[in-house]
Amino acid sequence: MRNWKDVEAKFLKDPETKAEFEALRPQYEVISQIIKARSEQGLTQEELAARTGLQRSNISRLESGSYNPSIELLARVAKGLGMELHVEFRAPQSTR
Repeated sequence: MRNWKDVEAKFLKDPETKAEFEALRPQYEVISQIIKARSEQGLTQEELAARTGLQRSNISRLESGSYNPSIELLARVAKGLGMELHVEFRAPQSTR
């Protein structure tokens, strides 16, 4: 069985696939951080929804990547997780 890094390396050899992957990277980084923080706190999607005043389905869509959230919504989720939202612009890393 292959591990994820092997599969990722194979697919990223294709320039078109790599470009699409890089375009989606920020969205998936945010999703990963939300899921990680929620899991570390032992919260269900329902509990996070209650803390944020959102519906569980909104949390589910956010975590699945099928919803493009506003900064305002991300700030509500961060607050519900007891965290702060920070947005930054960085120069691209050439080693990816």
